[in-house]
Amino acid sequence: MLFELMEPEEANPVRQLMKYHKGTAGSVMTSEPVILTPDSTVAEALARIREPQLPPAVAAQVFVTRAPMATPTGRYLGIVHFQRLLREPPAEILGGVLDSGIDPLRPETPLVEVTRRMATYDLVALPVVDGANRLVGAVTVDDVLDHSLPPDWRDRDTAPGGAGG
Repeated sequence: MLFELMEPEEANPVRQLMKYHKGTAGSVMTSEPVILTPDSTVAEALARIREPQLPPAVAAQVFVTRAPMATPTGRYLGIVHFQRLLREPPAEILGGVLDSGIDPLRPETPLVEVTRRMATYDLVALPVVDGANRLVGAVTVDDVLDHSLPPDWRDRDTAPGGAGG
């Protein structure tokens, strides 16, 4: 099996995602969003989202939770968007600037609902929490697009009227 060829730390997140039904938030989420505690500083958050290996949609916000920091985390508290981080003093703690007004998704939330909420509120990512309000991942706009577009969309020419490749 493919899992036997993978390192355990690589295989475990894939196993977790496979337990969710296709077409749900849980089936498309990333299990490794940027996660910090409420006593972390804005400076620490900015340093984390600057990491070059992070995709832009993942780096657009920091999810704030209680320890432990690996998914599933401790209790989910809220999000701090990168724009807010840029406007705050570096020594400010995240617990004082987080947005707790965005209702998290559940793993079983259908992708249609995820897409609707992202579009309605102009979000690039939404938290996904379990029944104990622990962060289990985040769905990004990239995740939604990857599962909404046909598998060969990258291989197609540009839209009609555009310069074809």
